[in-house]
Amino acid sequence: MSDLAAPMKTSAPLSGVLAKALLSPFWLRVALLAVVLALLEFYGRVYADPAFMSPPSLIVKAFFTKIAPQEKILEALWFCVAQISAAYALSVVFGVLIGLAIGATAFSRTAFLPIILLLFAIPQVALLPLVILLFGLGPAAKIAFGFSHGVFPIIMNVVAGMRDVKELHLRAARSMGASRMETIRHIILPHAVPSLFTGLRLGMTMTLLGVILAELYVSTGGIGYYTRVFAESYDPAPLFALTGCLAIIAVTFNELVRIAQNHLTPGKRRSPTLKIPVKE
Repeated sequence: MSDLAAPMKTSAPLSGVLAKALLSPFWLRVALLAVVLALLEFYGRVYADPAFMSPPSLIVKAFFTKIAPQEKILEALWFCVAQISAAYALSVVFGVLIGLAIGATAFSRTAFLPIILLLFAIPQVALLPLVILLFGLGPAAKIAFGFSHGVFPIIMNVVAGMRDVKELHLRAARSMGASRMETIRHIILPHAVPSLFTGLRLGMTMTLLGVILAELYVSTGGIGYYTRVFAESYDPAPLFALTGCLAIIAVTFNELVRIAQNHLTPGKRRSPTLKIPVKE
């Protein structure tokens, strides 16, 4: 009897580990995605109008037959990635600097934050003709339009992160003789990191949106141009394939920001020792 009970005792923990692995967030996401794709495949083949929707299998086939073989479309994709990267880099640099300047003191927040909120409330699409007049029809207009979308979420989150720093920590730093720069470096910035990365992820999404919108209205040979061509010719498979490529670009940028957030957010890494010289 003891020999027969031993395998049962060892198999129970294995089944528990297997069930725990299958119920992990990753596998739940995979299962949900598989169900959605299966439903889209069924609907696309049975009920959908072929002029407006294609099943996922035909979309994947269209990528390898109509998108990947065309060098101009691949070049447009890489050029779109370069434009998004440039616009996002500008948004991060100026968003962080402006956010730090506005959030540094209560006076600057009271004086300048309402202006940022006013500019953020303006629909950016309404400014596209002005952007075209200033920067022309080239890549500069797309980068500028993506920058105008991405910079404001970063500014707002940097200011919010700096405003949430506890007054007790600031008083402790001042009592130890810390200068203004030392206070910002060792007290304010570490507390603002989670809010900063929230702004970076939102800013990346908005930058992508701005560049794609500019592509749709301005581009004469980019992703927006090919999107219009496929849409006007009622060819949904390559259209959705291009949209999937843009989605992969967005997920890749988001994942890079998430990895940086995991390495730099306090609590997820070992914090450096605060060394502030005490002034006697």
